[in-house]
Amino acid sequence: MNKLKLKVGDQVRVTAGESKGKEGKILKFSKDKTRAIVEGANLVKKHQKPSATNPQGGIKEMEAPLHISNLSLLTKDGNTTRVGFKVENGKKVRFSKKTNEVI
Repeated sequence: MNKLKLKVGDQVRVTAGESKGKEGKILKFSKDKTRAIVEGANLVKKHQKPSATNPQGGIKEMEAPLHISNLSLLTKDGNTTRVGFKVENGKKVRFSKKTNEVI
């Protein structure tokens, strides 16, 4: 598996699929780290049975995971960029390949 270039809390844009163009924050990754849940993107409707915590049941709208290859990191000014790694002061850091600034 390749080095993961995205982290929880990163602002990303969806580059492919039904939610193409939507932007949001990464909320969490799947166990195998190939899929991420992005806030407000790839919304699906999930049918819920009535339970003790939710006696009414009903249809709940929630985010489904997206493959990380369909996500692109955003810079501070809102442009997409690729991520690189470099060593600065003896510490490995991520940087934007477009603006060359440390993320």
